[in-house]
Amino acid sequence: MDFELAEEHRMLKDLVANFVRDELMPLEAGVLAREADGKGLGIGPDEHARLDKVAHELGLFGLDAPEDVGGSDLPMTAMVGVEEEIGRCVTPYTLPPDSPNLRMLMQTVDDRQRAAYLAPYVAGKTVSAIGISEPGAGSDPAGMTTRAVREGDDWVINGRKIWISRAADADFTILMAVTDQEKRARGGISAFLVDKGTKGFNVLRRIPMIGGAYTYEIALEDCLVEGWKLLGTEGQGFAPMQTRLGTRRIQMAAWSVGMAQRALDMIIEYAPQRKTFGMPLSERQAVQFWVAEAATKIHATRLMTYDCAWKLDQGRDVRNEISMIKWYATEMAYETVDRAMQAFGAMGMTKELPLSLMQAKLRTMRIYDGPTEVHKWVVARNLLGTRR
Repeated sequence: MDFELAEEHRMLKDLVANFVRDELMPLEAGVLAREADGKGLGIGPDEHARLDKVAHELGLFGLDAPEDVGGSDLPMTAMVGVEEEIGRCVTPYTLPPDSPNLRMLMQTVDDRQRAAYLAPYVAGKTVSAIGISEPGAGSDPAGMTTRAVREGDDWVINGRKIWISRAADADFTILMAVTDQEKRARGGISAFLVDKGTKGFNVLRRIPMIGGAYTYEIALEDCLVEGWKLLGTEGQGFAPMQTRLGTRRIQMAAWSVGMAQRALDMIIEYAPQRKTFGMPLSERQAVQFWVAEAATKIHATRLMTYDCAWKLDQGRDVRNEISMIKWYATEMAYETVDRAMQAFGAMGMTKELPLSLMQAKLRTMRIYDGPTEVHKWVVARNLLGTRR
């Protein structure tokens, strides 16, 4: 076993770390101030455009995309290091394109879709969203009710979707719908590419989330989608959707490691400086235990995440590992950030430190892409051989 990244992947991780330090960290104060003023979590369009320009010049676009559309075709293990570094900073920026939707497209596009959707996406020219969850059918795809019905060569979609990031701004949305009510998740769910501005694709409301983020609810009302925009094979959308979800879960585990490491670093820097009752916090056993426990759990989580990514790169079945790292990483990071807030006392309760946004992001991540309890249930079900 080799527990080290390949040299070129270590160099990439260092490059991203420098990008985070030089480009993203300086924007944190403004991000924190805007969120504290109730203006939401985000950066301005000019800032975003500048970051895209710098990232592109550094060769950080399309890292895990196919080479024939301008990507670098990097393995998942390399991406874990990249995402860990991105996770250290609360400035909301993703290196284009976002890997989960990218990998779903890679698995399903035909030649026409490759040119029309995948290539521009890899080049950072388009933004995507995905519509999976529905009111009343969150983590259980069998409860999906949005339907797509053939009309000649095309499809007509009706239903509701909720908790969609970027739905109002995305150039296209990957939309999941039932095409066979009998089969559903076992061969009856399909994926469609729905362009922004498509008639019948209606954004109902923007939903404010904790930490200044937003998601959207949409209604599909006789939404007509051209036949060639069926993504992949009819009825076989569930497996590619799981690829997308699995990629996001590995990404979230890596982000969690990055956030936990940042929080631990803050404790280590602050504890020797802060004195209470004549003694530095670093000499308090409680704080020492927090540091030791966090360092140990971060190390374990990092290794678990790399192990899962390596197995995925080898083409192995990692459904158990993905569920394990998703719940364990987010819970571990949430605990570490919470203890950092405790160590900083009243200052830890302010919105002047990045800890508050890290905690809010982790709180949502404990729900998104499968709540902790669902992932524990999946692992137990697989081990015990039960299906209920």
